[in-house]
Amino acid sequence: MKDNNVRSIQSVDRAIQILKCFDNQEELGVTEISKLLGLHKSTTFGLVYTLHANGILEQNESNGKYKLGLEIFRIANNVNTSLRHIVIPYLRELVKIYKETANLVIFQDLSVLYLEKVESSYSMRISTTVGGEKPLHCTAVGKSILAFLPEDDLIDKIKRMDFHRFTERTITTPNKLIESLKDIRKIGYAEEDEELEIGLHCIAAPIFNKYNIPFAAISLSGPVSRMNSEILADMGKTLVELTNEISKKMGLN
Repeated sequence: MKDNNVRSIQSVDRAIQILKCFDNQEELGVTEISKLLGLHKSTTFGLVYTLHANGILEQNESNGKYKLGLEIFRIANNVNTSLRHIVIPYLRELVKIYKETANLVIFQDLSVLYLEKVESSYSMRISTTVGGEKPLHCTAVGKSILAFLPEDDLIDKIKRMDFHRFTERTITTPNKLIESLKDIRKIGYAEEDEELEIGLHCIAAPIFNKYNIPFAAISLSGPVSRMNSEILADMGKTLVELTNEISKKMGLN
């Protein structure tokens, strides 16, 4: 919660803005970062140097550009330890019941980051990988989170999306996405029908924090040939029940 009587520290705020520059870019040079943030190059260099010295950024020696360092992933891993510890047994149980691949993701601005994945025993393998990112607009996990965001946050996200088309079924306009989110809010879970990958159907439900804002989601993914309407309805009901349990176990609701 923000305290209006406390002033933010400018250098810390700028350092955070530098890290956010890497949301959609793997590597950036000092000049590129300074232009993105509208900062003087010398100011940017000092901040980048400090982040690099602490392992938050790493430098590619071949081109001099910077990327997120291992230290930031170590910190993020510690932050998500309790969530993963609680959710993994649920993912395993979902795979045991439905024989499909289960995932845990966390919300990251315009994408979701895959934290855990429990594979189905079937031969088909889903293209998602732990540590990988996928856009919000074309994934069930992403849409399940978007549907329950506060209106101002949702509008901000939609304005900044590029709506890349992955298949003929991908939602590529703000209006179509907004319409689909209305239905998701009614039933509590989201579906992704070959919107990211041909032949893949995914269903997901969000996990909420104590302010009733979604910050993560769990999902089940499988081939469209096995994901009929009856199974999907049962999966959706189960996912909503489990995400409610997860939030309670974490003491968030």
